[in-house]
Amino acid sequence: MSTRTTGPGFVASITASVLFAVIFLLAGRLPGWGAEEVLGWRIVLTLALLAAAFPFLSSARAEWRTLVARIRRRPSLILLGALAAVLIGLQLWLFLWAPLNDMAMAVSFGYFLMPLSMVLAGRVFFADRLSNLRKLAVAAAAVGVAHEAFSSGGLQWPTLLVGLGYPVYFVLRRKIGFDNLAAFSAELLLLLPAGVYFILSGAHGLGAGDAGIFRGGALPEGVWAVAAIGVLGGASMAAYLLASKWLSLSLFGLLSYVEPVLLVGVSWLLGETLGWASLLTYGPILLALLLLSLDGRRRDTVLTARVRETGP
Repeated sequence: MSTRTTGPGFVASITASVLFAVIFLLAGRLPGWGAEEVLGWRIVLTLALLAAAFPFLSSARAEWRTLVARIRRRPSLILLGALAAVLIGLQLWLFLWAPLNDMAMAVSFGYFLMPLSMVLAGRVFFADRLSNLRKLAVAAAAVGVAHEAFSSGGLQWPTLLVGLGYPVYFVLRRKIGFDNLAAFSAELLLLLPAGVYFILSGAHGLGAGDAGIFRGGALPEGVWAVAAIGVLGGASMAAYLLASKWLSLSLFGLLSYVEPVLLVGVSWLLGETLGWASLLTYGPILLALLLLSLDGRRRDTVLTARVRETGP
């Protein structure tokens, strides 16, 4: 992985994690909105945001042309793209459903499990190499995950769906060369019919009477939060997918530990509790984050020394 893209990839990953945490908090405080209806608006508004941004992004336009040309040469890619759309659609839905159904902590822990799965996927499918500090970070995180699985008598299905589903999605995208914003927007286009259906049939859709969005009058409570989720959803996924493209799969997976730390905080704000035993889960994981930070600083130091040696 080029050092020219590692720095921007790091920033993109952290930005995405913060925006995801904001979305998680907003979704958990929406009165009278179902996860499917919010998902519908998120799909529509994210697509609108990307459509508005693409004319100003020459790289995105080039990605679209390349995507269309590849599909023309190999139409079977549409099926693989549809599979990727289903995988990301499930994740987007679960992210909105969990905080509304007291499963925020289970999903948060899935995001702790995911980086370990990503590291394994990077080793198996792309031969990613790990520094000694990264190996220690993986080992520390594995201790935390193992303690959580043992103390809770197993992992809940939202945890497994996140922890195992996302690596499948990212490996598939890289294998078929769809790891860019154009491909993500194409996935959202495939999800658009379902999104429109969710909006129209939702609690504020066509059958909602005077309380519906489409009947005029006063807007329902929470509508601006839903709009914010849609806009932030586009920005966060753009940053997230850029990070997945610019970073090695193992480093991308390890940096993903920032998000679940923030999601646990959001879960606590939404009313879910953590016992003292959770220190044995989250303590090793926070240690993994510290080791990863040290590894990043060491690599930056080495890179700076090399630049000074070679000169301008």
